[in-house]
Amino acid sequence: MSGASPGPAGGRPAALVTGSAKGIGKAILLALAADGYDVMVHYRRSQAEAEAVVAAATAHGAHAVAVAADVTLDAEARDLVDAAYSLFGRLDVLVNNVGNYHHGPLADLSSEVWHEMLASNLYSTFYTCQRAVPYLRLAPNGGRIVNIGYAGAEQLRARPKIAAYGIAKTGVILYSKALALSEAASGLTVNVVSPGVAANSVTQPLKELPMGRVARLDEIVAAVKYFLSPAADYVTGVTLEVAGGWNV
Repeated sequence: MSGASPGPAGGRPAALVTGSAKGIGKAILLALAADGYDVMVHYRRSQAEAEAVVAAATAHGAHAVAVAADVTLDAEARDLVDAAYSLFGRLDVLVNNVGNYHHGPLADLSSEVWHEMLASNLYSTFYTCQRAVPYLRLAPNGGRIVNIGYAGAEQLRARPKIAAYGIAKTGVILYSKALALSEAASGLTVNVVSPGVAANSVTQPLKELPMGRVARLDEIVAAVKYFLSPAADYVTGVTLEVAGGWNV
């Protein structure tokens, strides 16, 4: 993992968004920067994109830095969280957005892809959350974790072509609920935003979507921001699907 030198704690809240060089993670991070958060941009290989996100976040007045880490590895995930706390002197929000996707016949699913889906979606979430909890408990207004799930995972719907991905995201939801219950008394809330088919989705089965369109990234961002708002201070262990009626 490569990181930045520690800096002094400021009065602004601080957020770490994994996988924030592109897509949904980028949209979430820039929205938080615009809302007054200092932000850590996490990436694995997309350095140029991450640096562009840092520039955009800085334009919003945020203290922003890009850090590379492979969060499928426990040590690197822990170091990433430590780096965020060290840099900002606090950690108020963790959003776990990292998670690779696989689509293909179940009969052709390899053990390598199976392990990759679990590692990138479930294990990475576990590693960062476990490390972040002690820091988030110290957040002045109560720490917040928002994990990105997948619409339908909570309903245990069978989708053979994305079996490994769906199983990993179901694990994210179950782990998030367990963590929410464990931390309820501490004031730390843990919730899940589960997109369905979004504007940046690899597959876009429009015929299956009751609203007839994919989700805009700003609609997913709005769900995340709800869980971070004072309106959700008493909300924990919840999965909010942003899916246009898919799976209803």
